[in-house]
Amino acid sequence: MTKITPPVKKNETIEVEFVDITHEGAGVGKVDGFPLFVPNGLPGETAQVKVIKVKKNFGFGRLLEITSQSADRVEPPCNVYHKCGGCQLQHMSYEMQLDMKRNQVQSSLKKIGHIEGIPIHPTIGMEDPWRYRNKVQIPVGEKNGELITGFYRKQTHEIIDDMERCIITDEVNDRMVDAVREIANRLGIQAYDEEHHRGTLRHIMVRSGQVTKQTMIVLITRTEKVPQLETLISELTETYPHIKSVVQNINTDRTNVILGKKTKVLWGEEYIYDEIGDVKFAISAKSFYQVNPTQTKKLYDKALEYADLSGNETVIDAYCGIGTISLFLAQKAKKVYGVEIVPEAISDAKENAKLNHIDNVEFYVGQAEKVMPWWQAQGLKPDVIVVDPPRKGCDEVLLHAMLEMKPKRIVYVSCNPSTLARDLRVLEDGGYHTKEVQPVDMFPQTTHVECVALIDRV
Repeated sequence: MTKITPPVKKNETIEVEFVDITHEGAGVGKVDGFPLFVPNGLPGETAQVKVIKVKKNFGFGRLLEITSQSADRVEPPCNVYHKCGGCQLQHMSYEMQLDMKRNQVQSSLKKIGHIEGIPIHPTIGMEDPWRYRNKVQIPVGEKNGELITGFYRKQTHEIIDDMERCIITDEVNDRMVDAVREIANRLGIQAYDEEHHRGTLRHIMVRSGQVTKQTMIVLITRTEKVPQLETLISELTETYPHIKSVVQNINTDRTNVILGKKTKVLWGEEYIYDEIGDVKFAISAKSFYQVNPTQTKKLYDKALEYADLSGNETVIDAYCGIGTISLFLAQKAKKVYGVEIVPEAISDAKENAKLNHIDNVEFYVGQAEKVMPWWQAQGLKPDVIVVDPPRKGCDEVLLHAMLEMKPKRIVYVSCNPSTLARDLRVLEDGGYHTKEVQPVDMFPQTTHVECVALIDRV
């Protein structure tokens, strides 16, 4: 067999025209038909590229200089965009980001699910795609005897110490991280040293309510005892009246997992509150709560529209979390059953139902794929099933349990187009039809896309 030699060599500099873009936001150039993936390249551009890796069927390059620029290229407003890696698309116009995300959903459905010819609507974007995150977790380090805070440099655990702000997080969160760092520095509180597993302050987490403007500070420490902790708390809470809660999370392990097992309230309440639409939520330090409430409302409104409830339906919400979708559905359904594997999430879900005086919803702890067949054996017949699984998608057992239950409609909320496409194929083969899909941009400036699919029984 003749060995095919790639038309490019490692370390050579070549001119490349970009013809496409990957799901990760890298430009795709072709050299005699050989694909070269180059971060920050945009379709329609020509650029000087250094080849940094060559495999049998494709290669990777680094952008050196753009010789012909796309009209969709914009100047990234973040001063550490090219170092950080938290955002991948700031060099791209917002219109192009929304198009790219719709194309990603369309391509996954076609290639993985073999599903074509259904409406995939334009991505629902934000009026202002900045400052949307209501939660930030910032690593703490030390430089020249001073505490520093900042995200890690791409593919390292080295803190970017010249990071002035994070422009996709709420400004309040930025200010609170600065305040904790400055006070802790003044009080001589030590930063955690990851290499030697010593020191105290590991991360600063800030959560804020978009509607209520309430703030929670979470200090993640290696040790339970922290010198000058009371002074730190009194300075923070006296200076910033919007702080409603100061919490300590103790993580004694030598690990890159951020949160430890033990959490205690140092000052104020265990929860802060926020609202999405007409539903109020209690948020603790460890609660899973959507980081972009503005877009969450649009996502859930679409899920509710697809569920098409008249008030007489029984609905199952698999992977219900703290009950966010369940409580939206309960406003329009006769009865909602929610299931979630994390006990603390179910405890929060029950608390949120009480908070909103919603009594037509029941929450259960367990694996959806085990609880659903049990419900079926008890004679539960849902009219609608809503699923909102993690990135790995639905368990196969759960998909078959849904098919056995034969609901009129399935509403699938997805954060990963690839696993959505895979699962839709199973449902389609089991007697269902995907009617339409609506992408929603929950995480502007990043490659992530959420979407809602409406699936009817044939």
